[in-house]
This record gives sequence, structure tokens and C-alpha cells, in this order.
Amino acid sequence: MSRRKKGNPVHGWVILDKPLNMTSTQAVGAVRRSFNAQKAGHAGTLDPLATGILPIALGEATKTVPFAVDGEKAYRFTVRWGAETTTDDTEGTVTQSSDRRPSRAEIEALLPQFHGSISQVPPAFSAIKIAGERAYDLARDGEDVVLEARTVTIDRLALVDHPDESTSVFEAECGKGTYVRALARDMGRLLGCYGHVIALRRTRVGPFDEGNSVTLDAIQSAAQMVDTTAIADCLAPVEMALAALPELLVSQTDAASLARGQSILIRGRDAPILAGPAFATSKGRLIALGELDKGALHPTRVFNLG
Repeated sequence: MSRRKKGNPVHGWVILDKPLNMTSTQAVGAVRRSFNAQKAGHAGTLDPLATGILPIALGEATKTVPFAVDGEKAYRFTVRWGAETTTDDTEGTVTQSSDRRPSRAEIEALLPQFHGSISQVPPAFSAIKIAGERAYDLARDGEDVVLEARTVTIDRLALVDHPDESTSVFEAECGKGTYVRALARDMGRLLGCYGHVIALRRTRVGPFDEGNSVTLDAIQSAAQMVDTTAIADCLAPVEMALAALPELLVSQTDAASLARGQSILIRGRDAPILAGPAFATSKGRLIALGELDKGALHPTRVFNLG
């Protein structure tokens, strides 16, 4: 006999505005408890010293996490010039320092070097795994962590404020795997003054942004209310993470086939040329996620939202 899962079968996304000094794992746990959900996960780790958008998937939404993780991300961050730290933020100890301070013109002249596809070495204090161990765990244990450079994509990096000679505020839009702390470190080195992040906020992850976010306090308050619509209002639909994919409206008969894991033929003039990932709905209900190929949808994930 199979063991019954603890909690309720809650399905959807919580677009959490993560507070300061909380790990992503702690945030997921707090949200899961508030909803008493059976299953939860998140799309893209945020450092404890970072705030902002942390999409949390509950139930069947966990099947769509890869599409949220792969989405473009946007950040607003503040760099303090004059020192580089072990963690590339305020949590670490200073490793190099300089009395030099860059001018606004010097900073703006540098930014084009960080546009497009660039090579970036992730911070030693990061969640990247080395032989099964997290890099930050090895670094905290005093081990010499050497990470390989990787190619990341920066679509936008702009200087939006320069309140004093030691402080600059930036906005960035970037692809998967980009480390903002590494941007601050590398800019500081090229400017000859060193630098580290003193404030970091993520403002968007794929289709999730500040406009549809909710605070942890609001979630926990809603969970205490007798009226369950309050906590339900904190939940976005599962298919929100699939906004960048084609949506196929299928009949009930085709929906039943997809639910059984069977491929279906796609009707319409453009059906033969459609290719790649897509999702199917029937009468407003999410049915399956799959791959379009040669006029057919082959299901890779079937959703049970009952």
C-alpha cells in the first residue's frame, strides 16, 4: 500500500517577493507550510542577502520549473567601489582594496564590454556543484575553489545612478547562469578600483515580475484567515510559467488521449511546420506539456489538476 502524501494537493505558482536574510530553501519551506502543500520547489536560487522575485512552484507547477528557470532575469544592484571580497558581496572579507574611484564616464565607457555573450567565472561562493559538493560549502571549509569560466548572455547592463564616488547603481537583464556578483567583481577589476555588491534585488524571472508578486507576510496572514479565498488569491496558475510557449486548444477527445500519454495530431494550416515545446489546454484546463513535431504533439508531461 502506498503511503499518503502529507498536505493538500495545491497547484500553482507563488511569485514571492523574498525578504532579506532568508535562504531560498527557507522561503520555499515557509510558503509550503502556509499552503500546507504536498510538493514545492523554486525557479532560480536567490542569495540570502538578495531580495525580490523568487517563483515558487506548488504541486503540478513543479513540472514547469525548467521553463521558468530558463527565462530571462532582471536585477537592480548596487556596487561599492574600492574593495573586492571573498564572496563578492558584503558577507565576505576584503581580499583587495584601492583608493581609486571610477568616474561616471569611465563606468559607462566600460559597460559595452558586458553586453551580449561574455565569458564569466562564477563566484567561489556559489551553488555550483564540484564533485557533488556545493562550491560555497567547500569555500566555507577553507578549500581553494576553482570554477571554470562559462558563457553567459547579458541583454542589458545600464548605470542608473551614481550617488557618490564610491557607489553605483545598475540594472541588468541577463540569461540563465549569470552572476551579478561576478559582474561587480569583473567591472571593479577592469576599472582598476575593485568592487563588490552591497544590495541586490531581482525584479523579474521570465514571466514573473514585481507586478504580480506577493510578500511572505501577506501569504502568512492570508493563511490564518477563515476565508480560504485569501490564500488562493496568492496563487498564480500553473501555465503562467509556459507563457513563452505556443498554446494548443484541443478537444476533449484529444485531451483524454494526452492524459493517457498518447500523441495527438495537430489540425490547422500551420500544423506541419510547428516544432518545439508547446502546451495543450481544453476548455481552459491545462492538460499536457509536450513537443511538436511533424504535425503531432508528443506529451512529455501530463498534468493532474484534479
